[in-house]
Amino acid sequence: VQLQASGGGLVQPGGSLRLPCEASGSISSYRLMGWYRPSSGNERELVALSTNDGGTNYADSVKGRFTISRDNAKNTLYLEMNNLKPEDTTVYYCNAFGSQIGSVWGQGTQVTVSS
Repeated sequence: VQLQASGGGLVQPGGSLRLPCEASGSISSYRLMGWYRPSSGNERELVALSTNDGGTNYADSVKGRFTISRDNAKNTLYLEMNNLKPEDTTVYYCNAFGSQIGSVWGQGTQVTVSS
């Protein structure tokens, strides 16, 4: 399984971006898929999480602004980012977790929010 994240770029504060993460195989069986960004040290913090039964979970800092979704037909996970703030500037990584694949990371995509 490979994950390919894209969609990052430069946007002004208050702007929007949509990040797709395309998988090389079917994502319908992946129990968890999510978007993460770096935190202190070498850790990554959860931004948004999608479960394969339709559940979602968000970091408090992005609630009401970001929306995570899956398109199983396109094998793609999305992160819709609205009302972006300078503090959202960082690299965003997608992740998939399933019993058969374990935990798989995609490469990051850079989001920069600046006027």
